[in-house]
Amino acid sequence: MSDFAVGVLLAAGAGTRYGSPKVLAHDGLWLRTAVRALRDGGCDRVVVVLGAADTPVPDCAIAVHTPDWQQGMSASFAAGLAAASDAEYAVVHVVDTPDVGPEVVQAVLAAAKETGLARAVFDGRPGHPVVLARRHVDAAVASASGDFGARDFLRGRDDVIAVECSHWATGIDHDYQ
Repeated sequence: MSDFAVGVLLAAGAGTRYGSPKVLAHDGLWLRTAVRALRDGGCDRVVVVLGAADTPVPDCAIAVHTPDWQQGMSASFAAGLAAASDAEYAVVHVVDTPDVGPEVVQAVLAAAKETGLARAVFDGRPGHPVVLARRHVDAAVASASGDFGARDFLRGRDDVIAVECSHWATGIDHDYQ
């Protein structure tokens, strides 16, 4: 089994509560930070899913545009996972958790090797990144709806490894400026 991992950065939203698309926050700092976390955390390739805003992505990443981004996170989730279809592991992350660094990504990716499913938790609170082995991607995408990606798929499963990451980051997603 290959350990080829692709980071999928969900960054397509308009950021209506935030006041602007979060992919543009702080002159693109959040975008660069998230891509670096995925890359330095063990992802062989990074896919950035864009929608509401079109912006250049770091050289080590590729952009995927989802025209139906207004349907919510589920559309971005599906587009990103489709672009990562050759990966053994998809590491799904969000652009609005700027304190999540490569240590978190590395820990969650390593834990996923056991069952194919792992997610970061912060003080017991589920967060990102989430790692899905290829064998789980179709079911995860099928369960996605509206503003929810893998949440319903992961809920209640006993094979999702929760990786406590609060010693590295808060994992707080920033919805407001």
